[in-house]
Amino acid sequence: MQSSASTEAAVTYQVVHTTQYEYSEAVSVSHHLARVKPREFPGQECLAHELQIDPTPAVVRLHRDYFGNTVTFFIVERAHSELTVRSTSTVRVHGRHRPASRSTPRWEEARHFDALPLDALECLFDSASIAVSDAVAGYSHQSFPPGRPLLEAVEDLMRRIHADFTFDPKATTVTTPLRDVLSLRRGVCQDFARLAIACLRSYGLAARYVSGYLETLPPPGAPRLAGVDASHAWLAVYCPGLGWVDADPTNNMFPSTTHVTLAWGRDYADVSPVRGVILGGGQHSLQVSVDVLRA
Repeated sequence: MQSSASTEAAVTYQVVHTTQYEYSEAVSVSHHLARVKPREFPGQECLAHELQIDPTPAVVRLHRDYFGNTVTFFIVERAHSELTVRSTSTVRVHGRHRPASRSTPRWEEARHFDALPLDALECLFDSASIAVSDAVAGYSHQSFPPGRPLLEAVEDLMRRIHADFTFDPKATTVTTPLRDVLSLRRGVCQDFARLAIACLRSYGLAARYVSGYLETLPPPGAPRLAGVDASHAWLAVYCPGLGWVDADPTNNMFPSTTHVTLAWGRDYADVSPVRGVILGGGQHSLQVSVDVLRA
């Protein structure tokens, strides 16, 4: 992995994210929160966004949550056995300039709490599924020798997670604790993001959870299949003088134009795409499909 990156040309994507629930018994009423509109910030523009909900909800309200993510609150008041939430977005992602890792401040300098902004301070502490432990601190120790530049340390941590852990979607769930991820040495992007965040926080460094999408391409000569992409997760670390710098341990890279940012917070619980409370429903199944296409 290169230790520096030049600014790449902007890329425009169309993203279709479909979430479908099927219930074994009728749901009489349901309340939901959806965080499925891509964020807007200096590195990304959301040019268009449409949210389709079936059955048609009786109430729809938009607001920004504490972290600035766009949230759609909706209520379905008639009986239904299926619920489909389809988000279609057109997003322009700009290349991210990042200086050479060796030129960034020493990691110890990033721990000056009195100089950190509020959004960094609140990402220093344990959150819903990210807790610092002796095992986490022990794993991260190798990447943080005294005096090492911060992004060099992050780069090394990403490289080690990528090498030490196997991507296995059957090994974990959203509730699997980090101690089990460390023991299994298997998991998915959200596990690797949570682990890296915990490692950084164990050294007093501010790190937040980022959800979004990753452009994936088929092998050479193979057709691109619809719906095979998936939502993705990575992290961002606060670097003095630079602000938040994204890092993707699953792919051992600092994201640029291949990553579309959906939401960010302290943990997955702050950014889950669709969640809610239902009355009735019995057993339910969930299907999620994502398409990320260059416009």
